[in-house]
Amino acid sequence: MTDKITSYTLAALLLSSQALPCPASLWQQSTVSDTITTVSENQWKGKKVAFLGDSITDKKHVGTTKNYWQYLAEMLGLTPLVYGINGNQWNGILKQAERLKAEAGDDVDAIIVFCGTNDYNAGIPLGEWYTYTYEETTVKGGTKEVRKKRHAAPNPHTFRGRINEAMLYLKKNFPMKQIILLTPIHRAQARFSKENIQPEESFPNKLGLYVDEYVNVVKEAANVWAVPVIDLNSISGLYPLLDEHAPYFHDAQTDRLHPNANGHYRMAKALAYQLLAYPANF
Repeated sequence: MTDKITSYTLAALLLSSQALPCPASLWQQSTVSDTITTVSENQWKGKKVAFLGDSITDKKHVGTTKNYWQYLAEMLGLTPLVYGINGNQWNGILKQAERLKAEAGDDVDAIIVFCGTNDYNAGIPLGEWYTYTYEETTVKGGTKEVRKKRHAAPNPHTFRGRINEAMLYLKKNFPMKQIILLTPIHRAQARFSKENIQPEESFPNKLGLYVDEYVNVVKEAANVWAVPVIDLNSISGLYPLLDEHAPYFHDAQTDRLHPNANGHYRMAKALAYQLLAYPANF
Protein backbone atom coordinates (compact mmCIF):
# COMPACT_ATOMS: atom_id res chain seq x y z
CA MET A 1 0.00 0.00 0.00
CA THR A 2 2.82 2.37 0.89
CA ASP A 3 4.53 1.64 -2.45
CA LYS A 4 1.33 2.47 -4.32
CA ILE A 5 0.94 5.79 -2.49
CA THR A 6 4.56 6.66 -3.22
CA SER A 7 4.07 5.87 -6.91
CA TYR A 8 0.93 8.01 -7.11
CA THR A 9 2.69 10.88 -5.34
CA LEU A 10 5.65 10.79 -7.75
CA ALA A 11 3.30 10.69 -10.74
CA ALA A 12 1.37 13.68 -9.42
CA LEU A 13 4.56 15.66 -8.92
CA LEU A 14 5.67 14.98 -12.50
CA LEU A 15 2.29 15.91 -13.99
CA SER A 16 2.03 19.11 -11.95
CA SER A 17 5.50 20.36 -12.84
CA GLN A 18 5.82 23.08 -15.44
CA ALA A 19 8.01 20.94 -17.67
CA LEU A 20 8.54 17.20 -17.68
CA PRO A 21 12.17 16.25 -17.06
CA CYS A 22 13.92 14.60 -19.99
CA PRO A 23 16.21 11.64 -19.25
CA ALA A 24 19.79 12.85 -19.14
CA SER A 25 20.80 10.19 -21.67
CA LEU A 26 18.69 11.91 -24.35
CA TRP A 27 20.47 15.24 -24.01
CA GLN A 28 23.77 15.95 -25.73
CA GLN A 29 25.31 18.94 -23.95
CA SER A 30 27.35 21.57 -25.76
CA THR A 31 28.05 25.27 -26.20
CA VAL A 32 26.64 27.65 -28.80
CA SER A 33 29.96 27.68 -30.62
CA ASP A 34 29.99 23.94 -31.36
CA THR A 35 27.31 21.25 -31.42
CA ILE A 36 23.86 22.38 -30.27
CA THR A 37 22.09 20.75 -27.32
CA THR A 38 19.71 18.19 -28.82
CA VAL A 39 17.05 15.72 -27.75
CA SER A 40 17.44 12.56 -29.83
CA GLU A 41 13.80 11.39 -29.62
CA ASN A 42 10.88 13.62 -28.73
CA GLN A 43 7.33 14.45 -29.78
CA TRP A 44 8.39 17.57 -31.73
CA LYS A 45 10.77 15.78 -34.06
CA GLY A 46 9.64 16.13 -37.67
CA LYS A 47 6.66 18.34 -36.76
CA LYS A 48 5.88 21.50 -38.73
CA VAL A 49 5.70 24.43 -36.34
CA ALA A 50 4.58 27.92 -37.39
CA PHE A 51 6.20 30.85 -35.56
CA LEU A 52 4.26 34.13 -35.51
CA GLY A 53 5.67 37.28 -33.96
CA ASP A 54 7.76 40.43 -34.30
CA SER A 55 11.44 41.30 -34.93
CA ILE A 56 12.73 38.63 -32.54
CA THR A 57 11.05 36.01 -34.75
CA ASP A 58 11.60 37.67 -38.15
CA LYS A 59 13.64 35.63 -40.66
CA LYS A 60 15.73 38.76 -41.32
CA HIS A 61 17.68 37.97 -38.11
CA VAL A 62 17.20 41.39 -36.49
CA GLY A 63 20.12 41.93 -34.10
CA THR A 64 21.30 38.33 -34.38
CA THR A 65 22.93 35.87 -36.75
CA LYS A 66 20.60 33.06 -35.69
CA ASN A 67 17.08 32.95 -34.24
CA TYR A 68 15.60 30.89 -31.42
CA TRP A 69 13.43 28.87 -33.86
CA GLN A 70 16.57 27.79 -35.73
CA TYR A 71 18.08 26.54 -32.49
CA LEU A 72 14.80 24.78 -31.66
CA ALA A 73 14.91 23.10 -35.06
CA GLU A 74 18.34 21.71 -34.18
CA MET A 75 17.49 20.87 -30.57
CA LEU A 76 14.12 19.18 -31.15
CA GLY A 77 14.20 18.33 -34.85
CA LEU A 78 11.10 20.39 -35.69
CA THR A 79 10.55 22.15 -39.04
CA PRO A 80 9.95 25.91 -38.59
CA LEU A 81 7.48 27.88 -40.73
CA VAL A 82 8.34 31.49 -39.92
CA TYR A 83 5.91 34.39 -40.33
CA GLY A 84 7.20 36.94 -37.78
CA ILE A 85 7.58 40.52 -39.04
CA ASN A 86 9.83 43.23 -37.63
CA GLY A 87 7.80 45.86 -35.77
CA ASN A 88 4.56 43.87 -35.68
CA GLN A 89 2.18 44.24 -32.78
CA TRP A 90 -0.61 41.80 -31.88
CA ASN A 91 -2.87 43.22 -34.61
CA GLY A 92 -0.27 41.91 -37.07
CA ILE A 93 -0.61 38.37 -35.70
CA LEU A 94 -4.04 38.08 -37.31
CA LYS A 95 -2.54 38.92 -40.73
CA GLN A 96 0.31 36.46 -40.18
CA ALA A 97 -2.21 33.76 -39.24
CA GLU A 98 -4.21 34.47 -42.39
CA ARG A 99 -1.06 34.12 -44.47
CA LEU A 100 -0.21 30.85 -42.72
CA LYS A 101 -3.66 29.48 -43.57
CA ALA A 102 -3.36 30.60 -47.21
CA GLU A 103 0.10 29.08 -47.66
CA ALA A 104 0.05 25.98 -45.45
CA GLY A 105 -3.62 25.19 -45.04
CA ASP A 106 -3.85 22.37 -42.49
CA ASP A 107 -0.30 21.18 -43.19
CA VAL A 108 1.03 22.45 -39.87
CA ASP A 109 1.21 20.69 -36.51
CA ALA A 110 1.60 23.54 -34.04
CA ILE A 111 1.58 27.34 -33.88
CA ILE A 112 3.73 29.40 -31.50
CA VAL A 113 2.98 33.12 -31.03
CA PHE A 114 5.64 35.42 -29.52
CA CYS A 115 4.44 39.03 -29.45
CA GLY A 116 3.50 41.99 -27.26
CA THR A 117 6.61 44.07 -26.62
CA ASN A 118 5.74 46.49 -29.46
CA ASP A 119 2.20 46.94 -28.15
CA TYR A 120 3.71 48.07 -24.84
CA ASN A 121 6.12 50.44 -26.57
CA ALA A 122 3.34 51.92 -28.73
CA GLY A 123 1.12 52.53 -25.70
CA ILE A 124 -1.78 50.35 -26.84
CA PRO A 125 -4.60 50.38 -24.23
CA LEU A 126 -5.09 47.05 -22.47
CA GLY A 127 -8.85 46.93 -23.06
CA GLU A 128 -11.23 44.14 -22.00
CA TRP A 129 -11.65 40.48 -22.86
CA TYR A 130 -15.44 40.58 -22.95
CA THR A 131 -18.53 42.59 -23.66
CA TYR A 132 -21.80 41.72 -21.90
CA THR A 133 -25.46 41.36 -22.76
CA TYR A 134 -28.53 40.11 -20.91
CA GLU A 135 -30.09 37.11 -22.60
CA GLU A 136 -32.61 34.39 -21.88
CA THR A 137 -31.30 30.85 -21.26
CA THR A 138 -32.77 27.51 -20.21
CA VAL A 139 -31.98 26.41 -16.66
CA LYS A 140 -32.78 23.45 -14.39
CA GLY A 141 -36.31 22.22 -14.79
CA GLY A 142 -36.59 23.61 -18.31
CA THR A 143 -37.58 27.08 -17.16
CA LYS A 144 -36.25 30.27 -18.70
CA GLU A 145 -34.07 32.85 -16.97
CA VAL A 146 -32.47 36.09 -18.10
CA ARG A 147 -28.80 36.12 -17.22
CA LYS A 148 -25.76 38.24 -17.95
CA LYS A 149 -23.86 36.70 -20.86
CA ARG A 150 -20.29 37.47 -21.87
CA HIS A 151 -18.92 37.57 -25.42
CA ALA A 152 -15.29 37.68 -26.61
CA ALA A 153 -14.56 41.28 -27.58
CA PRO A 154 -12.31 41.54 -30.67
CA ASN A 155 -10.95 45.05 -30.97
CA PRO A 156 -7.99 46.13 -33.15
CA HIS A 157 -7.37 49.14 -30.90
CA THR A 158 -6.76 47.37 -27.57
CA PHE A 159 -4.26 44.72 -26.46
CA ARG A 160 -6.82 42.21 -25.17
CA GLY A 161 -9.01 42.95 -28.18
CA ARG A 162 -6.14 42.24 -30.59
CA ILE A 163 -5.39 38.95 -28.88
CA ASN A 164 -9.10 38.11 -29.13
CA GLU A 165 -9.10 38.84 -32.86
CA ALA A 166 -6.08 36.65 -33.54
CA MET A 167 -7.17 33.82 -31.24
CA LEU A 168 -10.69 33.75 -32.70
CA TYR A 169 -9.13 33.24 -36.12
CA LEU A 170 -6.61 30.65 -34.94
CA LYS A 171 -9.18 28.67 -32.95
CA LYS A 172 -11.65 28.63 -35.84
CA ASN A 173 -9.16 27.87 -38.61
CA PHE A 174 -6.78 25.55 -36.74
CA PRO A 175 -9.09 23.77 -34.26
CA MET A 176 -7.05 20.55 -34.23
CA LYS A 177 -3.64 22.21 -33.86
CA GLN A 178 -1.49 22.92 -30.84
CA ILE A 179 -1.31 26.68 -30.19
CA ILE A 180 1.18 28.06 -27.64
CA LEU A 181 1.74 31.69 -26.59
CA LEU A 182 5.03 33.14 -25.31
CA THR A 183 5.27 36.17 -23.04
CA PRO A 184 7.52 39.09 -24.13
CA ILE A 185 11.03 39.03 -22.66
CA HIS A 186 12.52 41.85 -20.55
CA ARG A 187 13.74 44.87 -22.48
CA ALA A 188 16.23 47.71 -21.88
CA GLN A 189 16.90 50.86 -23.91
CA ALA A 190 17.10 50.79 -27.69
CA ARG A 191 18.25 53.76 -29.81
CA PHE A 192 17.82 52.94 -33.49
CA SER A 193 17.67 56.58 -34.68
CA LYS A 194 16.83 60.03 -33.35
CA GLU A 195 13.19 59.32 -34.16
CA ASN A 196 13.19 55.80 -32.75
CA ILE A 197 14.39 55.80 -29.15
CA GLN A 198 12.71 53.28 -26.86
CA PRO A 199 13.24 53.68 -23.10
CA GLU A 200 13.99 50.70 -20.88
CA GLU A 201 11.16 48.85 -19.16
CA SER A 202 11.86 50.66 -15.87
CA PHE A 203 9.77 53.47 -17.38
CA PRO A 204 6.08 53.16 -18.20
CA ASN A 205 4.77 53.79 -21.71
CA LYS A 206 2.78 56.90 -22.64
CA LEU A 207 -0.31 55.46 -20.92
CA GLY A 208 1.58 55.00 -17.66
CA LEU A 209 1.62 51.20 -18.08
CA TYR A 210 4.66 49.03 -17.43
CA VAL A 211 5.57 46.10 -19.68
CA ASP A 212 4.64 43.73 -16.83
CA GLU A 213 0.99 44.54 -17.40
CA TYR A 214 1.24 43.40 -21.04
CA VAL A 215 3.06 40.25 -19.94
CA ASN A 216 0.25 39.51 -17.48
CA VAL A 217 -2.40 39.96 -20.19
CA VAL A 218 -0.68 37.29 -22.31
CA LYS A 219 -0.75 35.02 -19.25
CA GLU A 220 -4.48 35.71 -18.85
CA ALA A 221 -5.01 34.57 -22.43
CA ALA A 222 -4.10 31.03 -21.36
CA ASN A 223 -7.42 30.62 -19.57
CA VAL A 224 -9.46 32.88 -21.82
CA TRP A 225 -8.53 30.86 -24.92
CA ALA A 226 -7.57 27.44 -23.49
CA VAL A 227 -3.97 27.53 -24.73
CA PRO A 228 -0.65 26.95 -22.98
CA VAL A 229 1.39 30.07 -22.23
CA ILE A 230 5.14 29.71 -21.73
CA ASP A 231 6.44 32.54 -19.56
CA LEU A 232 9.62 33.31 -21.49
CA ASN A 233 9.82 36.64 -19.62
CA SER A 234 10.68 34.57 -16.57
CA ILE A 235 12.28 31.30 -17.69
CA SER A 236 14.73 32.74 -20.24
CA GLY A 237 16.64 34.45 -17.44
CA LEU A 238 17.47 37.37 -19.76
CA TYR A 239 17.67 40.68 -17.86
CA PRO A 240 19.15 43.40 -20.10
CA LEU A 241 18.79 46.14 -17.49
CA LEU A 242 22.01 44.83 -15.94
CA ASP A 243 25.31 45.36 -17.73
CA GLU A 244 26.25 41.79 -16.89
CA HIS A 245 23.50 40.63 -19.28
CA ALA A 246 24.52 42.91 -22.15
CA PRO A 247 26.52 40.07 -23.82
CA TYR A 248 23.18 38.42 -24.59
CA PHE A 249 21.96 41.41 -26.61
CA HIS A 250 22.75 43.00 -29.97
CA ASP A 251 24.57 46.12 -28.75
CA ALA A 252 25.27 47.11 -25.16
CA GLN A 253 25.02 50.82 -25.99
CA THR A 254 22.27 51.04 -28.60
CA ASP A 255 20.20 47.84 -28.59
CA ARG A 256 19.35 45.87 -25.48
CA LEU A 257 15.98 45.02 -26.97
CA HIS A 258 17.03 42.36 -29.49
CA PRO A 259 18.89 39.28 -28.22
CA ASN A 260 21.99 38.27 -30.18
CA ALA A 261 22.77 34.64 -31.09
CA ASN A 262 23.76 33.85 -27.48
CA GLY A 263 20.48 35.33 -26.24
CA HIS A 264 18.46 33.39 -28.81
CA TYR A 265 20.24 30.19 -27.85
CA ARG A 266 19.41 30.77 -24.20
CA MET A 267 15.75 31.41 -25.07
CA ALA A 268 15.64 28.29 -27.24
CA LYS A 269 17.17 26.06 -24.59
CA ALA A 270 14.66 27.29 -22.00
CA LEU A 271 11.81 26.79 -24.50
CA ALA A 272 12.96 23.30 -25.48
CA TYR A 273 12.54 21.98 -21.94
CA GLN A 274 9.09 23.56 -21.69
CA LEU A 275 7.94 22.26 -25.08
CA LEU A 276 8.78 18.71 -23.99
CA ALA A 277 5.85 19.00 -21.57
CA TYR A 278 3.28 19.68 -24.33
CA PRO A 279 1.88 17.64 -27.22
CA ALA A 280 3.23 18.73 -30.60
CA ASN A 281 -0.05 17.79 -32.26
CA PHE A 282 -3.46 16.27 -31.49
